[in-house]
Amino acid sequence: MRHDEICPAGVQAATASVGQLERLPKWLNLIPMVAQWLWLSIRYRSATLPSSANPALTSGGMVGEGKLEYFGIMGGHARSMTVETTFVINQGLSSFTSAKVAMLNAGISYPIIAKPDIGWCGFGVRLVRDDAGLRHYLTVFPRGESIVLQRFVVDEGEAGLFYMRDPDQASGHLIGILLRFFPRVIGDGVHSVAALMARDSRLVRLGRDGLSEPCCDPSQVPAPGEIVRVSTIGSTRVGGVYRDATPLITPALTAAVDALARDMTQFHVGRFDVRYESLEALLQGRGFTIIEVNGAGSEAVHAWEPRFSLREAYGIIFKKQNDLFAIAAKMRSRGHKPVTLSMLTRLFIKQHRLIRVYPRSN
Repeated sequence: MRHDEICPAGVQAATASVGQLERLPKWLNLIPMVAQWLWLSIRYRSATLPSSANPALTSGGMVGEGKLEYFGIMGGHARSMTVETTFVINQGLSSFTSAKVAMLNAGISYPIIAKPDIGWCGFGVRLVRDDAGLRHYLTVFPRGESIVLQRFVVDEGEAGLFYMRDPDQASGHLIGILLRFFPRVIGDGVHSVAALMARDSRLVRLGRDGLSEPCCDPSQVPAPGEIVRVSTIGSTRVGGVYRDATPLITPALTAAVDALARDMTQFHVGRFDVRYESLEALLQGRGFTIIEVNGAGSEAVHAWEPRFSLREAYGIIFKKQNDLFAIAAKMRSRGHKPVTLSMLTRLFIKQHRLIRVYPRSN
């Protein structure tokens, strides 16, 4: 299969149609997933068993864990492949000096990415360009919570590399590659960015939930043919497009990701979100930078490829959940107990409470 069959030009990808899985209401979308999860819970005698898959992380990375936890369990090799990162515990404007010192010590300068330590789906992630932007972020971010500050990686390519390793095996494998395409509009010299977004069935999502906004001036009128990126994040909730590139998995990329995962403490299931220079380099296992890692709770997001039928999409999701339980069962047999349902519920409630009060993503 050719690269361009999976990864069309950026403009084409950004204006792709809405897939069948995306068309379903969120609650309806979840019913088959929850049904299978309940069946697996009965089969394995635990609804929270997947929290045992990555025992060094809070809930195994199912929910409520901090992004900094993943960096904390990395060895030297994995850390060298990760974007420069620091953090500050927010106390409002009084944290500004601490944040600047932390950035200086980490070798980070503007523009930066500021995001919540406990987050999900890009909520609260903002591109911060200057001191004024950082002060604003500190002012509106919840007090007492940690803010992650990262160098902004300018590489346009972004991928999610989904990894699994059976604890009984010496090496793991990739079960999927997701390519993210950022929301953007193409100027016609007449209409504003806002008007162009309003005419796009995907881009109308940006700002609809009240928790996101464009990263550009929506009143500007782009020149004919001018491409304007309208969001820093590529989530489908703001109009981004997901493309499945799983058929392009190579031994070189698999070996590179396995080396990263094996350099993390008891890490068996998760997704490495990376920025890459070129798809060719990525498939050779080089030229990429880790910007974030997610654990047992990370979705098999390559299933959201617009071209997939519902049957194909759910087939990917069901296999991921089945394999997740199987791996966690082996970790439980080694003495790693899953978290209690009450603890998992508390973590879920805290995470979703925070999401509602984070600054708008851009």
